[in-house]
Amino acid sequence: MANFDTLSAAAIAAGVKAGDFSATEVARAALDAIEARDGEVQAFLQTSAELALEAAAATDAARAAGEELGPLAGVPMAYKDNMHLVGTRTTCASKMLYNYESTFTATCVQRTLDAGATPVGKANMDEFAFGSSTESSAFHPTCNPWDTTRVPGGSSGGSAAAVASGEVPLSLGSDTGGSIRQPASFCGVVGMKPTYGAVSRYGVVAFGSSLDQVGPFGRSVTDVALAMNALVAGGRDHLDSTSQEVPANFLDGLEDSVEGMRVGIISALMEHEAVTDEVRKGLEAARAALEAQGVEVVEVELPNMTSAIAAYYVIGPSEAFSNLARFDGVRFGYQEPNCTTLAEQTALSRAHGFGAEAKRRQMLGAYLLAAGVYDKYYYPAQQVRTLITDDYRRAFECCDAILLPTSPTSAFHFGEISDPTQMYASDLFTISNNIAGNGGVSVPVGLGSTSGMPIAAQLQGPAFKDHTLLRMARALERSIEEAGLAKPGTVAPAFAGKGGEL
Repeated sequence: MANFDTLSAAAIAAGVKAGDFSATEVARAALDAIEARDGEVQAFLQTSAELALEAAAATDAARAAGEELGPLAGVPMAYKDNMHLVGTRTTCASKMLYNYESTFTATCVQRTLDAGATPVGKANMDEFAFGSSTESSAFHPTCNPWDTTRVPGGSSGGSAAAVASGEVPLSLGSDTGGSIRQPASFCGVVGMKPTYGAVSRYGVVAFGSSLDQVGPFGRSVTDVALAMNALVAGGRDHLDSTSQEVPANFLDGLEDSVEGMRVGIISALMEHEAVTDEVRKGLEAARAALEAQGVEVVEVELPNMTSAIAAYYVIGPSEAFSNLARFDGVRFGYQEPNCTTLAEQTALSRAHGFGAEAKRRQMLGAYLLAAGVYDKYYYPAQQVRTLITDDYRRAFECCDAILLPTSPTSAFHFGEISDPTQMYASDLFTISNNIAGNGGVSVPVGLGSTSGMPIAAQLQGPAFKDHTLLRMARALERSIEEAGLAKPGTVAPAFAGKGGEL
């Protein structure tokens, strides 16, 4: 008997196709792992055992009939709970949608199912994706599998923790300002935010429509590339007007040499007061690892990057206010009882259905879009967005990717950060990526010398060059492994081998 968590997503798909084990065996192992581990981690809001076993049985039947299986054949997956999947609730971790049953399936979810994935459940998140710690979930916080007294990051904390604890080998999250990459960093897994438009957002509950992007978590770059192949299969999604054609096979050339490629660094940013010494050391290790693979390091500038947080917290709340106006307590979701008028019902349903951070961001958005205020803040924020995008364009004329920390710190303890503005600083190095719309990936580079928690480096690449970005990420991962600093596929030690035998 082998432990389920020792197998990568690629190995599971290969084993199911070869008949070494069945998709049903893998599904049961994943469900057993969730049962054994999730009481401590609380990565899931809902498991979908019936859907999982049905999908696994369909995969096994297809193999028995001699049909060609998809690239994710039999691979258990978790989905952030802002992604619709028929047969599950889609709550966005909010009381407002606590009993909402999905009536359709998001394109990103459907594409993984079409590729043969097994849907085992919906992962916890910050309410409506507003947060960087998964503490704002209306139902329960998620714990970091490396230290359950610490947060897993957010807003896709449940998706990251489910992979880090070995409950699933792959999951999907959404990234509006760092919500895939920051929890990937905190939990010691690989997380990718593809270029805006590369993955369909249809069926994903919107936070900031010009910023949101769906992407995968995995325990290795190879598994993330495998998931990306499924997400872009089928081409442009006509149900999402921002969706683009992405023909690349992300596994092609993944192991190729990166010798002669260039990576940009921004030395001045490493002197920022928020950056801890262990994060600086981690980035130095990442730089040395890339140089060991033959990558040339060059100095670049993103002069307007420090303005990204200010621009983001104008654009994001403004779009959130618009998007969340639909949750009125009338058509679906939480409905305040015993109201005598529609106005009273709407006001009280929203007052009692939304949590503190959701209210804060909507109120901020309402103010920013008000007459007399709009011109003062929203227009300048969009102008800063143009400046940041131009900065990236000029930087990528000199390099193939930019190397940055993913987060200025490792995972912090629950309750350690209570000031919202201090929490927002967790996304210091990720937000500019969403503002500009280009791709980014977080790769573990070891454990912090002070905290003992995972530390990661982030690579950002030009728009729609995600294939090249993953190739460099794989080179970084390979070199880090050769140096003995981190090992791809690692499950948090407290959970390795705990339940889930295959």
